[in-house]
Amino acid sequence: MRGVRVDDEGLDVDRLAEERGARLVYVTPSHQFPLGVTLSLPRRLALLQWAASTGAWVIEDDYDSEFRYSGRPLASLQGLDRADRVIYVGTCNKVLFPGLRLAYLIVPPPLVDPFAAARRVSDGFSPALIQAVLADFMAAGHFAAYLRLARAHYAECRDVLVERMARTWGNRVRPGPSDTGLHLVGHLGADRDDVAIAGRALPNGVGMAALSGYYLGRPAGRGLLLSYGAATPAQVVRSVDALAPWV
Repeated sequence: MRGVRVDDEGLDVDRLAEERGARLVYVTPSHQFPLGVTLSLPRRLALLQWAASTGAWVIEDDYDSEFRYSGRPLASLQGLDRADRVIYVGTCNKVLFPGLRLAYLIVPPPLVDPFAAARRVSDGFSPALIQAVLADFMAAGHFAAYLRLARAHYAECRDVLVERMARTWGNRVRPGPSDTGLHLVGHLGADRDDVAIAGRALPNGVGMAALSGYYLGRPAGRGLLLSYGAATPAQVVRSVDALAPWV
């Protein structure tokens, strides 16, 4: 496995040309994990062109794109693909809850039979009753209504987090992109120890991860992954205030 550089427009597709013989690339274009940037349209088209010209596959993990708070909905790579090179992956873990144990794939026609065979060998099938209930939930319009409420709730949590960070932490922490998803990165100065800060947070009831732990090789930046997916606005405020002495 090899990493590819990510910048403010997402995956640096030009770097893929340096990866001779690459056969598959895994991307989270709607909300890159962990930095939170969105793959720009020119980069999306360039990635698809690279896959088509090299015969490589693209795995598009669209893990939390349902929670987009501003701008127009983004066209997925799978929707833009004209060469059948994209395997689209999604789950119900973020949009509903992990206990459902439901996920889905959209695969190019030539891969349908191989993937179906692999599924039969691995674990057979997802629980039929849960699938049927979820299908009825969606068909009746309840899922769309729920998603509107959930999106409004998480947008409020995001707004409170960004505002409270600015008020309490000042310019010591720079918030990363937050248009999509259930987390953002608080970027720290290069001289700060994000691992130590994250370690201080846990005894104070705040769980977070250090950005430096996600780099392949030497960390190029320091920061904190700040999630609001399991919080209320009031809990967000308390958590930010609790970390003020160390941030």
